[in-house]
Formats: sequence, structure tokens, C-alpha cells
Amino acid sequence: MQTLLSYSLLSKNLKIKIYRTIVFNLVYYGCETWSLTVKEQRRLRVFRNRVLRRMFGPKRDEVKKEWRKLHNEELNDLYCSPNIFRVTKLGIIRWAGHVARIGEKRGVYRVLVGKPEGKGPLGRPKLRWEDNIKMYSKK
Repeated sequence: MQTLLSYSLLSKNLKIKIYRTIVFNLVYYGCETWSLTVKEQRRLRVFRNRVLRRMFGPKRDEVKKEWRKLHNEELNDLYCSPNIFRVTKLGIIRWAGHVARIGEKRGVYRVLVGKPEGKGPLGRPKLRWEDNIKMYSKK
């Protein structure tokens, strides 16, 4: 996909369509089960900006007469997309509603309401999917 998105003969509109239909959907697949940490949010943002920079290419600076990378604000101006975190949060909340309506005999529901037995590892507990649901529903 890297060579396709950086191919100069393709129009920017076509590159945006390829990004929306293939790249974004591949990244978004399975997001309902993620527990997004700050580190993962940063990685998603970096990935999105890297793909957009490859699509739009460098910009010619008129003052210095040099080529430079596009800044994040310029990328956001060129490609007005829905916020990937908002889309992911909506997917997580939608999946939580689906799981809550599933019967008690289904495995997904038992995993959601079940409590693991035994001791966990030392240190701060990892962020759980259920914790994200509670955090998103408060906002």
C-alpha cells in the first residue's frame, strides 16, 4: 500500500478513497475489543499521520525554497476525517451494548461478567475493556 499511496500519478481524491476503504477499515477491524491506552492512542495517531504524509507528499517552502514535511495541522486541513478515537469509542460502546443484550449462555457474555480466579501479576492492574466502557459512558 505504501507505493500505491505515494504514487504521483494518482489523484489525491483517489488516494483518500483508497485510505478510507482499505487502510482505515483494516486498522478499525476489531477495535470493539481494544482497551485503548494512551500509548496505543499515540500509536494510532502516528500511524494516521504517517499514512497521510505519504499520500500528500512534501510541501515546497516558498521562503527557503526547500521541500519539507507537512505539519500535523496542515494534514488535518488537507484531510478532514472523523476523529479515529471517537470512531473507536463509538465502536466499543456499540459492541458493549450488543454484548449486554446477548444471553447469559453465550461465551462472550460470560467473559464480560466473569471474574478470573487466582492472583494476578504484581504491580498496577492493566487497563481492562470494562474500564474503558465505564470511562466512555461517563463522558
